[in-house]
Amino acid sequence: MPRPQAPSAAALKLIAALAAPPRVERLGPVAARFLHALRLIALHERAGRDPVPELAMRLGSVEVAAKALIMAQAIAATWPENIAVSRFCCRLLSHDEATIGALIDAAADGDRRGFEAALDGLVRADRAHRLWDAALALADAEMRAL
Repeated sequence: MPRPQAPSAAALKLIAALAAPPRVERLGPVAARFLHALRLIALHERAGRDPVPELAMRLGSVEVAAKALIMAQAIAATWPENIAVSRFCCRLLSHDEATIGALIDAAADGDRRGFEAALDGLVRADRAHRLWDAALALADAEMRAL
């Protein structure tokens, strides 16, 4: 019986990179602010409170707060399972947050292919349009709020 080969240096490097959680600093500003909002929404949901007033205060815009809430609801409706979010103060991203950040960044850049690549194999194609529309609306609200 042949001996199994040890993983190559490149494979070991890839495995280590996959094991290291991504950081929020690698995201663009719209995605980073949305993940901040998503964590705040999750915190308020657990407490049974309305997140909109605090979202509006922290994001500096009622419109951005509303679009962030709509985006969170679109994600919850299309995601295949409950979304894992990190603690509010944590700079590390869960795998769900990293994927959501990638799709928000792509939408903010108008990159439909990048958006679809971020969702490939995770969300059914017939549901992705809802996320795309919500992400575009969020990015547009963020740009107008500047």
